[in-house]
Order: sequence, then structure tokens, then C-alpha cells
Amino acid sequence: MGRILNEELIYEILSVVEEIPEGRVATYGQIAGLIGREKNARLVGKVLSMAEFYGKYPCHRVVNHAGRLVPGWREQRELLLEEGVGFKDAFHVDLKGWRWEE
Repeated sequence: MGRILNEELIYEILSVVEEIPEGRVATYGQIAGLIGREKNARLVGKVLSMAEFYGKYPCHRVVNHAGRLVPGWREQRELLLEEGVGFKDAFHVDLKGWRWEE
């Protein structure tokens, strides 16, 4: 991963997640690119898996490059539906219509 995962990097990632508007989604890779670490989408996922220890962030608005939801996190779909996000199928957000264009 190159640089060590530290609190500064964690908050940098979470500050981007905090900017995702209601009713939009971003991808892990998109967030990694926004912080200048284009090849670290998995790092973003790792940080989001620990986000609850750092405060309340809209992590439900982050999906993979294909729009797939986090496996096993049923509430993610419900939260996105409440915000009006559209889906291609039960497990994939329609990125063409709902991706955040930062």
C-alpha cells in the first residue's frame, strides 16, 4: 500500500465520503482518485469498514466500480432507496444515472 494507513489518511478518505450528496453514489476507485491514490480502491474499502469508529459518515453511498452493493449489508440498499437512488437490479446501482460527478 505504499504509505502507512494513519488517521490523517483515514480522515482524508472520510472527508470525501462526507461530500457525496444525498441521492448519489461514488465508487471506491473514484474516492481513491480524489485523494491522489488512484490504485488504492481496496484501501478505501478498508477504511470504510472501520468508519463507524471515527464518526457518522454516509458510507452507504459508496459502491464498487460496477455499482455493486456491499455483500451482506442489506441496509445499504434500503438507505439508497430512501434517497431515491435507482438500481439496475437487486444488487447493482445504476451508475449512469446516479454516480456522483464531483
